[in-house]
This record gives sequence, structure tokens and C-alpha cells, in this order.
Amino acid sequence: MIITDPETISSIVKVFILGGVSFIFAFFFTPALTGFLYKNKLWKKEVKEKAIDGSELTFFKKFHSTGETKVPRMGGLLIWGTVVLLAFLFLIASNIFDTPFLNRLNFLSREQTWLPLFTLVAASIVGLIDDVLQTVRPKKKLLSKIWLRMERYVGGGLSLKFRIILVTIIGSIGAWWFYFKLGQDMIHIPGIGEVFIGLFYVPLFIIFMLAIYSGGVIDGLDGLSGGVFASIFGSYAVIALYQGQINIAAFCFVILGSLLAFLWFNIPPARFYMGETGILGLTTTVTVIAFLTNAVIVLPIIAILLVIETASVILQLLSKKFRGKKLFLAAPIHHHFEALGWPHYKITMRFWVIGIVSGIIGVIIHLLS
Repeated sequence: MIITDPETISSIVKVFILGGVSFIFAFFFTPALTGFLYKNKLWKKEVKEKAIDGSELTFFKKFHSTGETKVPRMGGLLIWGTVVLLAFLFLIASNIFDTPFLNRLNFLSREQTWLPLFTLVAASIVGLIDDVLQTVRPKKKLLSKIWLRMERYVGGGLSLKFRIILVTIIGSIGAWWFYFKLGQDMIHIPGIGEVFIGLFYVPLFIIFMLAIYSGGVIDGLDGLSGGVFASIFGSYAVIALYQGQINIAAFCFVILGSLLAFLWFNIPPARFYMGETGILGLTTTVTVIAFLTNAVIVLPIIAILLVIETASVILQLLSKKFRGKKLFLAAPIHHHFEALGWPHYKITMRFWVIGIVSGIIGVIIHLLS
């Protein structure tokens, strides 16, 4: 079947143009960003020595040398910085020049993209604070004294408990907005249809946001996080495009374009790591997009790697606590495969394949329903 509808063609062209522009901008901006990160030595000051439960990281230290501390974090700045800049660039350009082409490329709309953009920026800033606390050490004496006093509270970044609390707060705000402002009280279940859940919509929203948040565990191998998130946002771009939510599809493609640029420079050996400023922003944003497209039930399928990675850490902790022994050789699970002897590039590429296949399955399930 050949698509001949001008509006449909125009929408598809818009989405692909914005994705291409995003990739080009992020690609040429990356050298400046990495130059800044390396110049200021914005990497972790030490290799992780202990697991969450305080046990020794035997396999992690075996496969991850101290040289990794010389690779800067905060690569997520490239992703959300590109999205924010292009969003307001096209918004301003469309208002100044008021041409059909620029008006079409403006993908900011109150109904579709203001909420995910706000979520992306707010969560990414929180993640950026965590990255800064892990990498920056003040040189001036006065600031150093203040820092030493704060070290016991923020040394090594925000604690996992505190980050989970922040994600819960972000999720609560999003849930409140969806339920009370947008009047959302139903979800779409494939094979059944729209199901009324009423006030349960609020805790469901928060639960999904916490489940998808991976706490940086997906950022453990060169190129792993970029490929995983690329398949997730690509999947939701297809769903949004099918539903006619063109601005959400464009928003996803702008993120996808910046992720592909990130991947270009993060193919082993990594030029920089995504950091919490990327992970926290992307995981919370994809949850919001899943609810906006009413495709939240397939989110655990499309983002199955995030779920598996987080679940492997939880299961490992529970196993050590109640069984007195490990369930995996190392957690999160990609380190388990490292411990089995898999090369890191093989793990990364196989995870990419799983991410793409699970994304396709999730999209098919949603579209067929």
C-alpha cells in the first residue's frame, strides 16, 4: 500500500527531519562537551569497591580496572541538552518567521510534549546534581572545608534511597497531573480494551516509574545504555505516530537522534558515560510518554532490559539476605555474563538485539489491540 495522504506524508517527514537534525547537532556538539568534561576531569574519583549491601565486588573489580575512572560521566547532558535546545529553537523560529515549514517543525504543544519535556529536564537536573557530587572536588580552601563537612552526607553522590525518594516525588507529581488535570482514570489493556481504574491510576503511575528507573545499572558497559534507550524511544515513536500524536513521535525521534550521536562516540572504548543525568531523565520521561500514548501495559515489554537489570539487583540482594548466597555471579545481570567470560562487546550487542526485538513485540501487541 502506497501512502498518498499529504498530511500523513508531512507528519512522517517532520518526524524524520527532526530526528536527523537532532543527530547532526548532537554529533557536532559532542567534541565540545567531551572536551569540557575531560578538561575538568569530571569522572568518578574512585572505582566502586562495595556492593549496595556492603559485600565485596569480586567479579566487578576483576573486569573493571581503575582506568575506567578516567572516563567522564554526564554524557546525558548531550541528550537532554539537544532536546531542550531544538525544542525552543524551533519554537522561537516558528514565532519569528511564521512560515509553514518552521511551524510544522515546531514540536512543542501543551497537549502532547510540554509534560514529557518538563519531566525530562526536571529529572535530568536531579541526575546532574548526583553526577556533580560524584565528580567535583572544590579546590578553594573555604569550599574544600565545607565540602569535607558535607562529605558524610553526599560523598559519592546521592544515595540510592534518596534517589528512589526523588523518583517517587517526580512520579507523584506526574500522577497528580494525569489524574486531576488531564482527567485520566482508564488504561488500555491489549485484548480487553479500555479499563476504568479510577484513583488507582495514581499509585499505578508511581509504581511504573519506579519499576522502569534503573538507578544507573544499565550504564555499566560501553554503548549498552545508548542502544537500549534508542530501541525504547524508537518503539514509542512508532506508537505515537500510529496514533496521530505527531509531536510525541517527533519528541521521541529527537531523543533517538541524540542517542545515536551518543552511541557514535560511545562505541567501545567509551568516550564518556551517560551518567545519572541521562538515566534518570530518560527513564522517567519514557514512563510519562507510555501513559500519554496509553501504551503503558506494553512498557515492561518494550523496556524489558531495564526491568531485567533492576530485577537482577533486587533478586541478588534478596538471595544474599535470605539464602546466604548469590543468585548471580555478579549483578546487575550484564556483569553476570561478564563473569561467565563473555566479552563486553558481545554482551552489549546481544542486549541491543534483545531490546530491538522486545520493542518490536511491544509495538505489535499494542497496535494489534
